[in-house]
Amino acid sequence: MSRPPLLAALVFGGFSLLASTALADWTFYRGPSENGISAEKLGALPMGGLRQLWKASVGTGTSSITVSGDRVFTMGNVQNKDDVWCFEAKSGRVLWKHEYPLDVDKRSFEGGTAATPTVDGNRVYTVSHQGDLFCLDIATGKPVWYKHYQQNFGGKRPYYGYAASPLVEGNLLICEVGAKGASTVALDKTTGNVVWKSGDDDLGYASPIAANILGKRTIVLFKSNQLVGLEAQTGHELWRQAWKTEYDINAATPLVDGNRIFVTSGYGSGCALFEITASGVSEHWRNKNLRSHINSPVLWQGAIFGIDNTASPRSPLVCLDLETGAIKWSQKLGGGALMLADGKLVILSEPGELIIGEASSAGFQPALRQHVLPSRCWVQPTVANGRVFCRNNTGEMVALSF
Repeated sequence: MSRPPLLAALVFGGFSLLASTALADWTFYRGPSENGISAEKLGALPMGGLRQLWKASVGTGTSSITVSGDRVFTMGNVQNKDDVWCFEAKSGRVLWKHEYPLDVDKRSFEGGTAATPTVDGNRVYTVSHQGDLFCLDIATGKPVWYKHYQQNFGGKRPYYGYAASPLVEGNLLICEVGAKGASTVALDKTTGNVVWKSGDDDLGYASPIAANILGKRTIVLFKSNQLVGLEAQTGHELWRQAWKTEYDINAATPLVDGNRIFVTSGYGSGCALFEITASGVSEHWRNKNLRSHINSPVLWQGAIFGIDNTASPRSPLVCLDLETGAIKWSQKLGGGALMLADGKLVILSEPGELIIGEASSAGFQPALRQHVLPSRCWVQPTVANGRVFCRNNTGEMVALSF
């Protein structure tokens, strides 16, 4: 089978955001709520644009940025070495860097790291595209324990590499490994010891999330061709739903709304809304109105906002009605990736423009448009603790303040 051409290996004027907002950490790829929505309160947007605090070069990859207190984390590949970075949030000073040898693995995109560091208390968890899983001390960056998805568990690496960010669920670390009998593995987060293994599915590129569905704590997983729900504490399979995408590229993390789950993927697959019931999975609707190739959409006030089709300046921002799947509106903004904070969409376009505006099913009117990075940007921006963090695929990173 031939391979697709592109895939992401798959945050003035005397105004102080710090003085006028409610601040919030961002400790997981999709945020602490695992839905791409920040609890941050932005306040008024400055007319003159955001103020650049600092810049850094962190290496090749599409790892996003997580924030805990005054520490900022991301990953990148520099001269065939993977670097896990910890910066001081206000100054950009490097507090520590954890480094290990690894090829950049350039395929039909820049290559490098794909998963995002996960922060939990005094620990940081990272995964390389080859399956190097590190538990690092948040203060020093020194390894607490280490596992390898392929060597320790017999994992099967996806074609574009491991991309799912590890998920902390209680005392468990949920990892997408891809082995027979251990497609998903739950480790004791303090020791790295196996608690349970589950499934035979090949992997997609989406990150796991946890949700309460039908009264059960459930791990929701988007595999290579299946949507799967596992009981969080045991790994017992609760339900599954087939979802086939060309090249097995299911990369956008699902959205959970009560007992309903929205999924979307590219290559013409489209999107669907499923409901989990006592008897299995039922389909509410399915269409091709949103084909999210890489970045995960967000759900806000009954509307889904996402980037349609491939990662390119031609990819529009689309708003769908959750109940029907109908398109409310579509607007070309330059592709890229998005998240939501304070009821506002925060978009980093593929050419490197930061765009912020109210998330409304009536239409989108940007309140701020500011070029912050060179192209190509496939990385979800982060809004946390009074700052916006953005990076591009070659590792140029910028921290901004309102």
